[in-house]
Amino acid sequence: MALTASTMLPLGTKAPNFTLFDVVSEKELTLDELKSDTATVIMFICNHCPYVKHIQEELVRLAEDYIPEGIKFIAISSNDVENYPEDSPELMREEAKKWGYPFPYLYDETQAVARAYDAACTPDFYVFNKAMELIYRGQLDDSRPGNGKPLTGADLRGALDDYLKGNPISDHQIPSQGCNIKWR
Repeated sequence: MALTASTMLPLGTKAPNFTLFDVVSEKELTLDELKSDTATVIMFICNHCPYVKHIQEELVRLAEDYIPEGIKFIAISSNDVENYPEDSPELMREEAKKWGYPFPYLYDETQAVARAYDAACTPDFYVFNKAMELIYRGQLDDSRPGNGKPLTGADLRGALDDYLKGNPISDHQIPSQGCNIKWR
């Protein structure tokens, strides 16, 4: 596992559209169908990454806290399942059910969506405003496996709270860190 930081797509970037298979509903879903008129959080995650495993409980808590505020969450796994079979759609479905993901968990089989978002690691977070312009990209918080810091979601929560209150979101955003996306 190579510790990799997110590439920090430029703020203001328009969200690239996509159609991907949702492993839970077993339907093809588009960004247009999934996005919110308030804000949309897109997360690149996977099943096997220890950095994602470390934050799963907070991901669910975060989504449950902000979905009532009109914010939608979308999780995408783009890993090469041939070399990382634990990230297969079948096991993604099991993981989503085990954790009670209140958001779709999409499979990016061709890895085209990860490339379009310049995603680099798992987890990698992107927040888009109602116009689907990037307003935050960075870490959930500064907790990492083994560093002893509490898992709070502070950075992402701070950005969402500022946005919901109509306050400017700081452009001082710290890259997320995790396992590199497993490219083919």
